Amino acid sequence: MTTISRLGGPLLAPPADLAPAADPKAGIRFFGITLGLLLVNFDATVLNVALPRIGADLHSSPAALPWTADAYTVVVTGLLLAAGALSDRFGSRRVFRVALIAFALFSVLCALAPNSATLILGRGLLGVSAAGLMPASLALLRVLYPEPARRVRAVGTWASVTTLGLSAGPALGGLLLAGDATWSWRLIFLVNPPFALLGFWLIRGIGDPDRGPRIRIDASGLALSVLGLGALTFGLIDGGQAGWSGPAVVAAIGISVLSFAALALVERRTEAPALPPTLFSLARVRTAIWCALVTNFLWYGLWFALAIWLETARGLSALETGLFFIPATLPISLVPPLTTRAIGRFGARRLLLSGFATYLVGAVLLVGLGAHAPLWSYVPAALLFSLAATQVVPSVTAELSLAAPARYAATGQGALYAARQAGSALGVAVVSAVGVTDLPATALVTLIGAAVPLAVIAFGGRTRAGR
Repeated sequence: MTTISRLGGPLLAPPADLAPAADPKAGIRFFGITLGLLLVNFDATVLNVALPRIGADLHSSPAALPWTADAYTVVVTGLLLAAGALSDRFGSRRVFRVALIAFALFSVLCALAPNSATLILGRGLLGVSAAGLMPASLALLRVLYPEPARRVRAVGTWASVTTLGLSAGPALGGLLLAGDATWSWRLIFLVNPPFALLGFWLIRGIGDPDRGPRIRIDASGLALSVLGLGALTFGLIDGGQAGWSGPAVVAAIGISVLSFAALALVERRTEAPALPPTLFSLARVRTAIWCALVTNFLWYGLWFALAIWLETARGLSALETGLFFIPATLPISLVPPLTTRAIGRFGARRLLLSGFATYLVGAVLLVGLGAHAPLWSYVPAALLFSLAATQVVPSVTAELSLAAPARYAATGQGALYAARQAGSALGVAVVSAVGVTDLPATALVTLIGAAVPLAVIAFGGRTRAGR
């Protein structure tokens, strides 16, 4: 496996150290970018502890309630590749700022939803705006920090802030739900608009990455990527909830396979493919995307299962469940800047090995605990999973940021995020299939899921070294 070359010199982690860059206001604009991504990741997990309250308040049917959360994931995943390509075509700055305003407006729609159908629609629209924010954000970092060493440090701080949204979602959701029964879950959405508008204001005047020559948009390729990713995510989520033999699940998986097959044919013949072969022929890009999928499968799958298991099998309230996750947010905040130092010194491969080894240790601990151990004993396992994610996510993000050509910066990040979202959907689907109330079975799935990439990365590295 190709690793990031040594960048030389000590790598500084604090955000203040990122300010001296090509842009004199880089620090302020960097904060604006991370605010947008913090909201995107917060909304991906915050509803896990709020679903029972939402279902009771809106009288949602058992079949409709899960899609209150999952509509967001399906839409985000389906649109990520298209959003990356459109950002490269029309400008990441423009796409990012428009998406921030849309995120604020759709959050208000969700907060005022009178029924489950409106809320599901609002969550889907939030997914549209989130898809616009995600790939454009790291493309903008390329403008703020054109020098690779500074950019790697920026990615570490970016990862610590934005990934905090994923882990803090259940905790903050539980705190908000401790209030009035009618309005508490609506506050989850009303906290979004002020931060989205602040981010919009902070990044004003930011530059745009090099977009290369203006060429025709690959509409067929983008449409097929949206259809393929959206159908795949829908099939995985619905299969985990309703069973894998249902006609909707079989049809969705079939549509996904056909869409990707057609996409492969279309991309060979078009002048400006939505998925540029130049980008995806790079081994470092492919490795980053594959590892991104696996890490979200492991981390998000366990996070989802633990949240449901704690409330259903162990009888915790939403607030107690949220408080359970607070200790596991500490690595998310503290470790990524240290990870980027290690990337510069040792290369991405060693950090990926360390990260998946940490996943494996956490999974072994969960298998040993079973389902009836004291609740506090599960905290170290959740902590280890967060520690693993803080090693893998900055590694794959920095690797792709350095490996992707400038003109495909947003497209590459769109593919990376699409892989992560697909991994999240796959994680939810698998743990739902084995049973979210059966924690030992979930632990066994994560153990296998961590062992396989660890073995592949280690073996692949030795094979290349031998050659």
